[in-house]
Amino acid sequence: MNITPGPLLGKIETPADLRNLSKEQLHEVSEELRQFIIDVVSVHGGHFAASLGVVELTVALHYVFNTPYDQLVWDVGHQAYGHKILTGRRSVFHTNRKYHGISGFPKREESEYDTFGVGHSSTSISAALGMAIASKYKGETDRQHIAVIGDGAMTAGMAFEALNHAGVANANVLVILNDNCMSIDPNVGALKEYLTDITTSPTYNKLRDDVWNLLGKLPVGKRFTRDMASKLEAGLKGVVSSSSNLFESLKMRYFGPIDGHNIVKLVDTLQDLKDIPGPKLLHIVTTKGKGYALAEKDQTTWHAPGLFDKITGEIFKKLPDKPQPPKYQDVFGHTIIELAEMNKNIMGITPAMPSGSSLKFMMEKMPDRAFDVGICEQHAVTLSAGLATQGMRVFCNIYSSFFQRAYDQALHDVAIQKLPVTFCLDRAGLVGEDGPTHHGAYDIAYMRCVPNVIISSPMNEEELRNLMYTSQLPTQEYPFVIRYPRGQGVMPDWKQPFKEIEVGTGRKLRSGKDVAILSLGPVGNFVSEACKELLTDDLQPAHYDMRFVKPLDEALLHEIFSQFDKIVTVEDAAITGGFGSAVLEFMAAHGYKAEVRILGIPDRIVEHGKPEELHRECGYDAAGIAAAARAMLREKITVTA
Repeated sequence: MNITPGPLLGKIETPADLRNLSKEQLHEVSEELRQFIIDVVSVHGGHFAASLGVVELTVALHYVFNTPYDQLVWDVGHQAYGHKILTGRRSVFHTNRKYHGISGFPKREESEYDTFGVGHSSTSISAALGMAIASKYKGETDRQHIAVIGDGAMTAGMAFEALNHAGVANANVLVILNDNCMSIDPNVGALKEYLTDITTSPTYNKLRDDVWNLLGKLPVGKRFTRDMASKLEAGLKGVVSSSSNLFESLKMRYFGPIDGHNIVKLVDTLQDLKDIPGPKLLHIVTTKGKGYALAEKDQTTWHAPGLFDKITGEIFKKLPDKPQPPKYQDVFGHTIIELAEMNKNIMGITPAMPSGSSLKFMMEKMPDRAFDVGICEQHAVTLSAGLATQGMRVFCNIYSSFFQRAYDQALHDVAIQKLPVTFCLDRAGLVGEDGPTHHGAYDIAYMRCVPNVIISSPMNEEELRNLMYTSQLPTQEYPFVIRYPRGQGVMPDWKQPFKEIEVGTGRKLRSGKDVAILSLGPVGNFVSEACKELLTDDLQPAHYDMRFVKPLDEALLHEIFSQFDKIVTVEDAAITGGFGSAVLEFMAAHGYKAEVRILGIPDRIVEHGKPEELHRECGYDAAGIAAAARAMLREKITVTA
């Protein structure tokens, strides 16, 4: 489908073209840009509401600043669609998030306008400050550095660490705080309340709008300098709001709040800020999903809705003709409630992903036992540790790629102290269109080296329930990792009675004599398909679902290595230091000799695409597993003419 941009947008290939327009034309450019995003995303999918909310800001930034010389950093980056369209990628924007297409996030190798690769939150201020310090060192005093960060990302400790440094670094950095009260779900915490206090105080806002006019009328004479005026303004703000100096207390000059959808006001304000050196923060207020009524009304649903009819707002869903298996996240969400009804000590924690993890179900039903702590993975883990010291059985649900951000806390605060926290790592493995910043590739490798930790992965929904049940039993006294993928499972009839799984035990799913295929987690379902394919070649594969990578089922491995000299291991994780590596270590430690082929995520960055495309590329879909087994058993395959 050919999507045609509006007449002004159609002439903009780079921001230099945008700067040739008059300020009066920017409103029309913004409307055309917003409509183009709606048109493309409705047909091709992707993130949606976040980019709509910053259309005017995007236009204003590229209009005022000399990008890419002036360096613009987008926090998280899922709101940067307008930025991509204005910086030479409009003609390929329909490939966004598709296999071999452009990335859904800013990416340095994709464009010189993408100054910093992003995907996780709260990195923008640190990155922009680093750029600003480098420019200062090189004598580039005319260079601007802008970090655009959402109020949800501002809750992370890293953002405040960067602000703390920026206030004393005396570098030319502008932080734009995009305040829309949303990340994916509504924001939580005291910072949200503080920003709400600023943006809803009529007295404060009137003061911000009128203070310079007021000062201009005072009979203060020529000796009344701009610096003196700023001090008077700060004092007046302190009288109006006791909390108004939070950013200024960090020595960041604070401006705002202003309407983030008033393009003329934005341009004028940014032009003024260009002339003010040093660290400063502009607070803008926007509406996530702006310009599309349904997205404004239900911002969580429209964060990334999939394909939809832009006229009616109908989100297209395939209607199955038979019962479908649930998403793994929903199995977690409903199972933790069942367990909490059985065990009064169970609590749930998630860092800003109540919908994505489905902890929202427990938060609604048991609000005193389930908590969204905001985008604060480190805090989530240590909070869980603190709860565990008091006898609570905590399920800390974090996306696998976000768990990387709390590695020290998992080791220092949980593992060393042997606290029985259950880490449910959602989105483990190759997650698809979000790409390398979101792939849950490394959790096995980086957790396997940590003492006192149990690491498991269920092959299906029933196994997930049983691992969750097992982890909260009073006999379990160690940190317990359960990793599972994004998306649907394989069992429509998934809600089975709980059964304890003995820690460190696997199971043989299929007997065979030619090759043993050992799987960890849901990729075991690929192995089941591969075994059926191998049978057509008159090959007899055995299949073992190992369930645990730490501790390994050594009794089962002794059985396998004593019977097979050809072994394939399969995991939806990095092969370097992962499950296959653990099997090789076992083999070496016990003096076995066998040909072992390790299948999983290779030692390179895997880009974005549909999960099935990425599994095929990495060679561990059903066809890849069958091909690996055949390659090891060439002499057994009979070729008929």
